[in-house]
Amino acid sequence: MKLALYLPNFRDHVTLEELEDLTALAEDLDFDSVWTLDRIVVPEASDRAELQYPFGMMTEFPRGMPVVSRGKWFQGMTLIPWLAAKTTKLRIGMSIIDTPYRAPAVLAAELATQDHLAGGRLNVGVGSGWMPEEFAAASVPHLFARRHGHVRETIEIMQGIWSNELFEYHGEFADFPLSGFGHKPIQQPGPPIYFSGLKDARRSARRIAKYGLQGWIGIQDTPEEIARWRGEIERELGELGRGFPDGFDVCSMIWFVITDEPMDQSPAGKGTNLLAGTALQIEDMLKRYRDAGLTMPLLWPPFRDVPTAKTLDDLKRLTQEILPKIT
Repeated sequence: MKLALYLPNFRDHVTLEELEDLTALAEDLDFDSVWTLDRIVVPEASDRAELQYPFGMMTEFPRGMPVVSRGKWFQGMTLIPWLAAKTTKLRIGMSIIDTPYRAPAVLAAELATQDHLAGGRLNVGVGSGWMPEEFAAASVPHLFARRHGHVRETIEIMQGIWSNELFEYHGEFADFPLSGFGHKPIQQPGPPIYFSGLKDARRSARRIAKYGLQGWIGIQDTPEEIARWRGEIERELGELGRGFPDGFDVCSMIWFVITDEPMDQSPAGKGTNLLAGTALQIEDMLKRYRDAGLTMPLLWPPFRDVPTAKTLDDLKRLTQEILPKIT
């Protein structure tokens, strides 16, 4: 099982020093990758739990964000070149890029440059977004109803630009003539693309098969959900005469903290304490994830009440004490 760190760039208050310390430790501990979070705004209405949808459209959570609107957080995309300069081994990505907030061709060209800055270590996660208020802040409220189609076109445009000296596209969300976009990514035919937010096994399998996607990223998924989801996609791929691409990653963003006292592990949907608990609880849960087919948890430090110094210690304990017991 590979390990990834989901950097807490989205918090009530976070400093660059904290992000740098966490990234340096992840590299020292031979993590596979670090990922940032894409968050354009926190509406003030969120502070009153009056968003149109609950956090992440997850019914277990209130209609408010876990970060206050006056919080001091960093934009995930802008951190990618900085992280590239701070590291030499870690792969780097943002989980996930909400494509409707970006022009597809501009995004594709910028990601190609980022791959050069990272020395060919860029991962690309794409998804549709979930918050209408954020679509409004990004000046694209009209795209909310068609956001999943926007993801599909963005994938096609990225792959077209990355693989061709000249490329043109004529679709619903982008329409441009034959053009050049500068450097191609170091990774060819392009950085690995992970997708998220499409809980439809048939459509997911078709996208994997058509575009050669290299990973899926969920959020707070139980081992049972991972096993079921992986099995459903595998069956749908079989119907297409295909299988998972070599090295396909099944991932989930999971809140992580090691506690002194046992945590309640009873099922509570996305609110379950999956990787929040004692060292023994986390060991047992990681074994269940391994058996379910999770290849890489994205370890997500809690939004508040857990200082970065505690997370640094927890990551060391995880790799030195817990992970060796998971064979």
